[in-house]
Parts: sequence; structure tokens; C-alpha cells
Amino acid sequence: MKQYNILFLCTHNSARSVIGEAIASTHPSGKFVGYSAGSTPGTSVNPFARELAVEMAYDEKKLRSKSWDEFGLPDAPKMDFIITVCDNAAGEQCPFWPGQPVTAHWGFPDPSQVQGSDEEKRRAFKEVMIGLRKRIDILASMPLEKLDSLSLKEIHAKS
Repeated sequence: MKQYNILFLCTHNSARSVIGEAIASTHPSGKFVGYSAGSTPGTSVNPFARELAVEMAYDEKKLRSKSWDEFGLPDAPKMDFIITVCDNAAGEQCPFWPGQPVTAHWGFPDPSQVQGSDEEKRRAFKEVMIGLRKRIDILASMPLEKLDSLSLKEIHAKS
């Protein structure tokens, strides 16, 4: 079975994009390898995002904030899908992605901006995880070899 590479982009690559990487990589369909990056990456992965990724049995050693420039290098994995998960990254000028990957914007509010108790913060991260999982489930059920940017954007509308 062919596996499809998905790059999740966000500004700081510490929360939403990291959750997307973990969900895609651990998806029960086995169809995806998830990656994540940011336009101005932070210094570390948010602890609540890390906690969720570990709960999904994602390899904790792979969790780090990284620049999207890494994925424009000649030896970088070829992406099949590029998905922005924050409004800032969606509006930024992205690097050139070799191979013309299918692109979409699946916007989610930034859970790291939630104020309150750790339980309230955890809930915000879980809401993002649930939303991303729904969209990735829909994506996994589609004929991936026939997808284009328009049909990927329709997943956003369905979820």
C-alpha cells in the first residue's frame, strides 16, 4: 500500500501542526506519514501537544519544532499533501514544494492561547485533536490517488 506524506504547517510548530503529524502517522489506516513544521518555529513542542502525541503512541523522539525550510531541501521527503492548520501560516508565502503537492487550509483556534487551568488547556488541545482526526479519517476514506486541492478543501467543509 502506498503511504502519503502530509506536512502540517503552523507558525510556531509547537501545537496544532504537531498534533496533526502524530495523528497522521499513527492513523489506523496506515496510509499516512505525518510531518510538521512552522514558518517561525518555536524552541520546543507544547507540553500538552507532546502529551497527546505520546498517548497516540507516536515516537516522542520525533517531536521537535522545526522550520518549513527543512522540507524544501533536495533530500527532504516529497510531500503529497500540505495542510496549514493556523490562519497565520495560511496567509504566509510558503516555500516552493517540489512535486506540486495538494494543499489545503484546515484552520483551528490556537489551543496554546487558552487561559485557565491545566484541565481547560488540555480540553482545548483535545478539541483540536478531535477535529484533526475527523478530517484525517475523511481523507483516509477518499480515493487519495485522485485527490486535488478542491476536494481536500471540501473535507474542511464536511467536518
